[in-house]
Amino acid sequence: MSEWLVLTLAMASACAVVLTIAILNNRRIGEDDDPSETPDVIEYMTMMIGVVYAIVLGLAIAGVWEGRSAAQESVRLEAQALHEVRARSSVYPAEVRDRIRTDVDAYVSHVVHDEWRTMSAHGSLTDRGTLLLDRVRADVTGYEPRTDHEGQAYQPLVDQVAAADDARSSRGQSAGATMPGVVWFGLITGALVTVGLIFTLQIRRTFRELLLAGLFSALIAFLLFLIWDFDSPFGRGISATTAPFVDLFPHAAR
Repeated sequence: MSEWLVLTLAMASACAVVLTIAILNNRRIGEDDDPSETPDVIEYMTMMIGVVYAIVLGLAIAGVWEGRSAAQESVRLEAQALHEVRARSSVYPAEVRDRIRTDVDAYVSHVVHDEWRTMSAHGSLTDRGTLLLDRVRADVTGYEPRTDHEGQAYQPLVDQVAAADDARSSRGQSAGATMPGVVWFGLITGALVTVGLIFTLQIRRTFRELLLAGLFSALIAFLLFLIWDFDSPFGRGISATTAPFVDLFPHAAR
């Protein structure tokens, strides 16, 4: 099911539930009821709970967005490190250089076409990707420099492979959901409490009041969907992409 369809259904369902409850509740109110009799303390508590929940929502959105940005940055660092390995290997003999570049391209192709799908579906890296990166490391560390020029390039190449491995590990740690279940429990419970409190203000069946109640519930549903969508940096619509690999290795990413 499309994520935009999920969002539409969630917002529509939230509006429908709130408006239905408002209309049914209004039928139970007698004609002599005066909405101005709502105690001031209820209005104050409703406002305060709404403010507190808005702060919690803001922190949750900031947290999952930061996680998504960190995941994209790890992809960029990994791609850049591998690009440096491929470029700096030019000082080595043709046989060694071609072997390094071939293994780097094989690893990038696997990440873009296979490992990315595994991260999206299962939230984990692949053993094949680990094996291919180990092969690149073996190509770099297994060669013994024969000239001063090759010797000067050796350590930076080893460092770049280590940087790629570190970025890959960071990418793997970011592959799953970042929000704990207890946080989701708090967010959903808070949404129910916040939306439920608007019924303490004695909503009437006027178009203006029903419209505002529906828009408020739809906004809460949208913000929760936004947090859910950002919560898995590699698994949903607004997620980290393979753009750094595609930009730096256009031939290997095809």
